[in-house]
Amino acid sequence: MSTASTAPRSRVSARLAAIAPSATLAVDAKAKALKAAGRPVIGFGAGEPDFATPDYIVEAAIAAAKDPANHKYTPTKGLPALREAIAAKTLRDSGYEISPDDVIVTNGGKQAVFEAFAALVDPGDEVILPAPYWVTYPECVRLAGGTPVEVFAGADQDYKVTVAQLEAARTEHTKALLVCSPSNPTGAVYTPAELAAIGQWALEHGIWVIADEIYEHLLYEDAESAHIVGLVPELADRALVLNGVAKTYAMTGWRVGWLIGPSDIVEAATNLQSHMTSNVANVSQRAALAAVSGDLSAAAAMREAFDRRRRLMISMLSQIKGLRVPAPKGAFYAYPSVEGLIGRTLRGRTIDSSITLADAILEHVEVAVVPGEAFGRSGFLRLSYATSDDAITEGIDRIRTLLAEVE
Repeated sequence: MSTASTAPRSRVSARLAAIAPSATLAVDAKAKALKAAGRPVIGFGAGEPDFATPDYIVEAAIAAAKDPANHKYTPTKGLPALREAIAAKTLRDSGYEISPDDVIVTNGGKQAVFEAFAALVDPGDEVILPAPYWVTYPECVRLAGGTPVEVFAGADQDYKVTVAQLEAARTEHTKALLVCSPSNPTGAVYTPAELAAIGQWALEHGIWVIADEIYEHLLYEDAESAHIVGLVPELADRALVLNGVAKTYAMTGWRVGWLIGPSDIVEAATNLQSHMTSNVANVSQRAALAAVSGDLSAAAAMREAFDRRRRLMISMLSQIKGLRVPAPKGAFYAYPSVEGLIGRTLRGRTIDSSITLADAILEHVEVAVVPGEAFGRSGFLRLSYATSDDAITEGIDRIRTLLAEVE
């Protein structure tokens, strides 16, 4: 008689079942569902510019759609003209030269993130993730078989980790470090000196650096442009740079990102992409070509609006008792600490986490924010100011009125 187990096998693979859903997209979806039901919801959840893609980019896409040459496959790595333009843009914006052959064009920035970890990480490898971190990073590390290692920096550090913290987290299994500056979710920006010190530390210990630079042009106040490979050129052979057109040119829906790195890593990523998605849609690539080949005037106009909204949101949040609000100097997020409210009560309910607080804000005043748990640690809220001035004013006023009831 067979002794094999008769327990039913899971229908979903353990690998995919372990992936947590994107909390930011979940919050955005819930807000949109409530809006569709007629509720006056204000959403601060999604990291998406509310501007239309600039006209000259759209016109390039229209022209491309009419050209039968763009109705076919392109090389997996992307259109040669686009990769050449990305190399030229890297020299212009980051100050160092790369070969177009060391660029792969991906289906959005997320695919670049996934391919970076897939190309580098083996089971047993550790990847240091400064926290708060973007929700997708740890999931991609785990999918690659690695272990994410959180290094946390709170509001007292302006959400920026130190070399000493990184060194304390380093083990013989450390393979890579993820750096995101300007940061999603906090808006923190490392200074050139801070970034150079981190780069030198990684170089000294043979640690790969994965630099996510998707928000590179969204800088405010005295924040300076800083690119870790430009600051530490010796890192070039052990660094992957991730970028895309989504945030700079309001092109989130066009799905064009890229990965820059050493030839062997780019080749491995290209092999993966050839089986996964082949090439990025030609029309989107032609639109991206127009974007990165042009000047930054459209991006500057959007940045000016984001800066105005940033100052408005930070001013209003700073007036709410119990919040600590470091001023973000990049991206389009505010990340107030609500640690001072944990353990207190709101309308008869104990605020035991930032999830609880975010749920209460959505339930009672219909404002959607993302709790800090999504980014590695409870006690914080992320609010995107990539929305209108009126929405910011109304939404933060609702939050202020509600939190005045905290006991």
